[in-house]
Amino acid sequence: MNSGTAVSRGEVRGRTSRRGRLNAAATARTPTLADRVLAALGAVRDPELDEPVTSLGFVSSCSVSPAGEVRVLLRLPTYFCAPNFAFLMVADAYDAVSTVPGVVSTAIVLEDHFASDAINGGVAARAGFVASFDGEAVAELDQLRADFLRKAVMAGTDLVCRSLAGAGRAGDDLARMTLRDAPPSAELDRLRRRRAELGLPAGDDAALVIDPVTGDRVSTGQLPLHLRRARTFRVSMEANTGICRGMLRHRYQATGLGEEEAR
Repeated sequence: MNSGTAVSRGEVRGRTSRRGRLNAAATARTPTLADRVLAALGAVRDPELDEPVTSLGFVSSCSVSPAGEVRVLLRLPTYFCAPNFAFLMVADAYDAVSTVPGVVSTAIVLEDHFASDAINGGVAARAGFVASFDGEAVAELDQLRADFLRKAVMAGTDLVCRSLAGAGRAGDDLARMTLRDAPPSAELDRLRRRRAELGLPAGDDAALVIDPVTGDRVSTGQLPLHLRRARTFRVSMEANTGICRGMLRHRYQATGLGEEEAR
């Protein structure tokens, strides 16, 4: 073998290792401001469906200027989607984007909605729901948000308990279990987060099945009815999510920003 072209095994390993490090560095690039803004939008949920606006396809576009000025366009499945739900999503998107480091100004614009002018103007002015719909709205939306969070807790309880029941855990077991006793899962993590948002017990020692209003443990006798109600909430939310996705695709026939990544 010509010694001038020979390569030792150690040299091959060294070159391969260097290539791997270079490839890894190229893949693990630092997120841009646009990436971080889109990630922040992924934490904004439709209050009724308990799903991110990104995975639902509600983010039409997001532009970020070199100076840090952000403009996000949102869209909804129909022209007549409930204005209180729409207001919550626009306001939550404004709050989420505004807190991203590097963002100097935020504009969240709801398009193609009968109340878009009132909602966009009210959110931009930080006026609140009542002031934005002067003479039409009589209360802010905190109670509405809490009501839908309780439904999300019920739906999440069904997902976790159905899995446990399928693994052979009986009703008596479920009534005695704590969150620590449930196997780790994405559904359990989500249930913990929704409970924490409501100020309900969410630590390891907290009861697995609780009343979403009081936070009290559900007794063995109450458990069957409670779980039937939980299943009803879960089925309803999943059905509404499917309907909304279908209506949005029919209306716009285009994928939303971040939709494919979030699914």
